[in-house]
Amino acid sequence: MLNGLWAALMLLALAAGAVNGRLPEVTAALLQGGGAAITLALTLGGAMCLWGGLLRVAEKGGLTQMISRLLAPLMRLLFPGLSPTGPACRAILMNMAANFLGLGNAATPFGLKAMEELQKDNPHPDSATRHMVTFVVLNTASIQLLPTTVATLRLQYGSAQPLDILPAVWMSSLLTACIGLTAARVYASLWRPRPYLLHRRKRAEG
Repeated sequence: MLNGLWAALMLLALAAGAVNGRLPEVTAALLQGGGAAITLALTLGGAMCLWGGLLRVAEKGGLTQMISRLLAPLMRLLFPGLSPTGPACRAILMNMAANFLGLGNAATPFGLKAMEELQKDNPHPDSATRHMVTFVVLNTASIQLLPTTVATLRLQYGSAQPLDILPAVWMSSLLTACIGLTAARVYASLWRPRPYLLHRRKRAEG
């Protein structure tokens, strides 16, 4: 779907440039944008490799287990019934650690692993469990202690103090996560499966 959207936007830009007689400018912008995209990818790639490697070293060095013990009360509150030392919890913690550092791309593999482990304990594979919903909300509205990606972009474009946005990032990400988790809990307590859905599930399981 996204590929089709980008292709449609490019064709629309070419058509608009041709109609307005500015096709050379559109072509030049496309070429310049491609070069800027490669430069940006290489710039962000260095930061991603650095922090991704540190996260991998932390996982292999046993730091994940230490963090699991420290965050066990929080994990029991957010994911009641989920083992704090299980593979799903470890993947969730690594995802949270990557998000804390503002590394959304590095957090993605851990997020996929966490969902895969949570799916193994899902009694209804066609529906998301409360743990899955909570994790998706927590991952989407991630709390960022160090917005590495944004700081790298600000530094790339000439910011003298790329980390002066920290107070705003801390406040906005914390409030977003709290509101998202509260809304998920409220909706989960109010929503009940409809009778015909339960009947269809029983027939599928039978």
